[in-house]
Parts: sequence; structure tokens; C-alpha cells
Amino acid sequence: MNRAPHRVVDAFEARLEPMEIEFHRAYWDSQVHATPGNDERRTQTELELRALKGDPAALDAVEGALGDGMHEPLLTRQLQVLRMSLTSNQMSPSQRQELVEVGSAVESEFAAYRPQVNGKPLSENDVLDILETSDDVDERKRVWLASKEIGHRVSGRVRELARLRNQAALERGYADYYQMALDLQEISEEWLFGVLDRLDGLTRGPFERWKAALDEQLRTRFATGDLRPWHYPDPFFQYLPNTGEELDLDRYFPDRSTAAALALKTFATWGIDLAGVLDRSDLFPRELKCQHAFCLDIDRTGNDVRVLANVVPGERWVEIMLHECGHAAYDISIDGRLPYLLRRPTHIFVTEAMAILSGRLTRHPAWLAEVAGIPTADVDRIADRLTRSSALQSTMFARWVLVMAHFERALYADPETDLDERWWDLVERFQLLTRPEEHVQGAWASKIHIAAAPVYYHNYLLGELLASQLEQTLIERCGGFVGNRAAGDFLKERLFHHGSRARWDKLIEEALGRPLSPEAFGAQVKV
Repeated sequence: MNRAPHRVVDAFEARLEPMEIEFHRAYWDSQVHATPGNDERRTQTELELRALKGDPAALDAVEGALGDGMHEPLLTRQLQVLRMSLTSNQMSPSQRQELVEVGSAVESEFAAYRPQVNGKPLSENDVLDILETSDDVDERKRVWLASKEIGHRVSGRVRELARLRNQAALERGYADYYQMALDLQEISEEWLFGVLDRLDGLTRGPFERWKAALDEQLRTRFATGDLRPWHYPDPFFQYLPNTGEELDLDRYFPDRSTAAALALKTFATWGIDLAGVLDRSDLFPRELKCQHAFCLDIDRTGNDVRVLANVVPGERWVEIMLHECGHAAYDISIDGRLPYLLRRPTHIFVTEAMAILSGRLTRHPAWLAEVAGIPTADVDRIADRLTRSSALQSTMFARWVLVMAHFERALYADPETDLDERWWDLVERFQLLTRPEEHVQGAWASKIHIAAAPVYYHNYLLGELLASQLEQTLIERCGGFVGNRAAGDFLKERLFHHGSRARWDKLIEEALGRPLSPEAFGAQVKV
């Protein structure tokens, strides 16, 4: 056997692993405490990591090894994964410096930003609470506009990030960064937008009917025929409101410690122990902390996986904790004997599917009764509405992701275009919202993912598809998945354990017996 390809992989992996771990630690510190010192450390470690991955000689060696001929499958896959990572980082040192510095500055501004209304700083949880509960339209509008101010502040720098990313992609022979990012995610742009078009067709009718009914309720509630984005329950219209036939479950989750306890209990029923993960996590809000939520695998050993969250009482943060713990469950279940390069999920949307499947449990009657301990009589009384609300949330979220996916493609196709106009065109087309009369500059940039997680958002929707397909498979093969140890074993053995040993499409078909398809999701949203 020719040892040269092994030497290429082993030599680079020996340099990559410690540097990647150090970056993950620096990134975590910068998100839990956004101080200048932590931001500087994160920026410098990211520059060092990107410089390593941007080594053109390393990419040449990997491409040469791949071109040498057939290798054993595990080595071939390592080379493929390495090629994608190296390709995405090929750029000049000055490009890299600017990209990292601008990106770090934008993320730091998001972490520290608190919108001001009447001289009072508001957290993201405060904004959501006001848009969910307030009947004062003037207050709602002020809060909504304040939540978009961060977009105005960073929009110029986000455009610059798009230009820099495009420049690197053009130098690698791609039309733009969007095309390159999809290719390096092993996703065909033609296939993806075919799926998105199919989902547009599947969800448009149900969404139009539901939103027409919602709008009628909102016109009555606010005594107006002119609904604008601030009349809706969150800044991006991506969460199901607790109005009309929808359900308010917050009263069942009155304590902020409930979310972690329920996550721990839920995954224990699947034979997955998350106690260590939660011990290492940072779960509650405070100043200078990122206001969002994420799961981070520090070293790919399964021994240092962490969740950042900002838990307050109520259903929303129970759902978010279950979601992030879904990621964590995947990470800690990957076969530790795999090479470092393959000790990660087969694809980002596959781990999103587990997270989404877990998060959906807050509207699953069996989970509410058996795990959350809500009285069976209460659950039985609302069981049909729970199923319907879950379907509506998936439908609503699908419409929102259509906005994001189409917008990002437009952003990288032409960063100089009128992005404000393009944003509102898509919001009106897919979400059926009416844009504000006044010009709201940079509303699109107030979604942190556009700057910090570029060309990622479509993976949430692919995750929704796979989550529906996973649920269907677990019901067919295991008799269900809530509190079912057999379902946990299936997920661990057929999906998580394999890491990135195989491409996502091959692994899904082998695990589930059929390729990824919108049909299970389509059946769900028709409920």
C-alpha cells in the first residue's frame, strides 16, 4: 500500500487538531464574555487556524493524493474532507486578515448590542416578550425598529464580508461564494433550489390560509387594517404566535432550571447521558454574553461538548435547549476510534435534523405527558391542537428559510445591489408581510447568520425534511421515539456513530433505507 497519502493526512492532522481546539476554546470565551481581550484572542487564533488551512502546498498535496488513484474508503474520505476545508480557506494573507477582523468585529458587536427603547436597554428575550404580549402598537413599533438598529450598524461591514468571500471564491474558479460554499458542503445548487421550489409549493397553500386567519385576529386586536412587521410576534416572523387556536404552554415551564432538567431526562430515555455536557455549559443570560444559543464540540473526543444558551422560563427556551442538546447528543455519540478529521457529523444539516427532531418534542403529546409531567387530562384535551401547531410551526419556518436562502444567493450574486429592497421583496413574496412605509436600513443584516454563518440557513430546512423522515422511520422500525430506548439505539448506531465516514446522501440512504425526500415533511405540514 502506498503510504504517501497517509503521510499527507497524518502530517496535516497533527498540526490541525491542537490549533482547532485552541480556536474553539477562544471562540467559546469570546461568546460567553465579549471583552476586548477575549475578542482579540479569538481573532488571532482564528487567523492562525485559517492560515494553516489556507496553505496552498497542503491543498496541492491533498489533491495530488486524491489523484493518485484508489485508496481504502476511510483514507479517501479523509482526503475529501480535508480538500473541502483547505479549498474554502485559500486566499492571500491580507484577504484572510481582513476577513477575520471584520467578521470578528461584527460578531462582537452583535454579542454586546442591546437595543435601547426610552433609554432602557433590552435583551433579545425582552424584545420577544414585548412583541408577543404588548397591545401598545407604538411600543411594538419602537421595539421592532430598535431590534433592527444592529443591522444598520453592521450592514456595510457585512457587504464587505460578502465582497471578500466572493473574491476568494472567484480566485478558486467559482462564480461567487454562494456557489463555492454549496459545493464545499457537497450540495448541488440546482438540487437545493429544486427542493426549495418543491417546499414552496407544499407550504404556500397551508401558509396562506393560516396567515389570513392570523391577520384577521391581529386586525381586531390592534384595531387596524394596515398590518406591518411589528404587529407580528417576533422580529423575523419565524416563530408561531400564541394567539387564537395556537397554544400557550409557558405556564407549564415556569422555572428557568426546567429546560436543562427536561433535556437531561429526555436524552436519558434514549440512553444518552448529557450530564457532562450540561455541567460544562453556560445556560443563563447576563451582560456581554452572546444572546443566541449554540452547541460547540471543543475537541471531538466527546468529552468536551458545551451548550451556550440564555434560558428564561417558558416553552421557547425548553425547545431551544432540546434543540441544542440534540446537537450535543450527536457529537458525544460519534465513534471515538475514527480519525480526527471524521469525528464530526456527516453534514451540518444531518445534525440539525436531530436538533430539530428533539426541539419538536415540546409540542408532542406523549413527551408532554410522559417526560414533562403535564397532567394527562390537560394533554389529551389539546392533543389535536398540539399536532396542528407543530405542523404550522414547521410551515411558518419553511417560509422564513425560503427568504434567507434566496436572499443569500442574491447577496453573493451582487453585493452592490439594493439589498434592502431585495430583502423586503422576498419577505413579501414568501412571508406575505407588508414592508414598513419608512425606509429601515439594513434590516436584512440584523440576522446574525448572514454575517457569522454564511450560506448555512438552508441547512435548517434540509434538517426539517430529514427530521420528519427520521420520525417516520423511528415510528415504523421502533414503534415510536418518545422515551423509547430502541429509538435512541437506532439513532446512535445507524447515524451518529459513523461520524463523517461517508457522504451525507450515502449515509442517509443506508441508515433509513431511502434517500432524503420532501414527502414526509409535506405530509406533516398538511395536518
